[in-house]
Amino acid sequence: MAKNKLFKFSEISKMDHVLEPSVQMTLNNEIDYKGEWNSRFFKNDNPIILELGCGKGEYAVGLARKYPNENFVAVDIKGNRIYIGAKEAQDEGLENIYFLRTKIDFIDYYFEENEVDEIWLTFSDPQPNKPNKRLTSKTFIDRYRKILKPGGIIHLKTDSDLLFESTEEQIAEHNYNCLFSTWDLYGDMDKLPQDSQDILKIKTHYEELFTKKGAQIKYCKFTVN
Repeated sequence: MAKNKLFKFSEISKMDHVLEPSVQMTLNNEIDYKGEWNSRFFKNDNPIILELGCGKGEYAVGLARKYPNENFVAVDIKGNRIYIGAKEAQDEGLENIYFLRTKIDFIDYYFEENEVDEIWLTFSDPQPNKPNKRLTSKTFIDRYRKILKPGGIIHLKTDSDLLFESTEEQIAEHNYNCLFSTWDLYGDMDKLPQDSQDILKIKTHYEELFTKKGAQIKYCKFTVN
């Protein structure tokens, strides 16, 4: 197992579409990604969409396939997981996706104000004992607010009752603008436009596992600025 991880770490270090900034350089503001994603990395002016806590990157890769005229950045700290999606994107020749290996705590170090159009949170850790570590807590929303364009959308897709209930409470408490919310995504799928249905039918490894066990998938989208 250890050898397999080392192999994956070695492979992603060679991939041009995987970025691995160090913590020290990040905290010293020595990483020059801010404001450069369109011009330097993607070389176009297309919208930028993030998947935070991407795991194996299935959602970001699925979105990149479906929307070649949009740019995607999949973010996770686990290099052995990132390898799966990065290798898949490389093999398919997808040019509109990058992988950023870092903690989400540092996300506002890498993107400029108003640089991001949308954020996806797919099956995030519900952090039952650490509410401030939930990716929809005010702590993280305040970071997203710095980089999202006005009206930029945050999407949450989860199997966790705890995380979803907590998110709905955060939306109400902080007066975020909820655009859509359901505790039964697949039961309410026909309430959404067809294009949104196609997006939401993309399934991660974890969603496949959870739905096989009978879990009900929750989804909401909202804006914070």
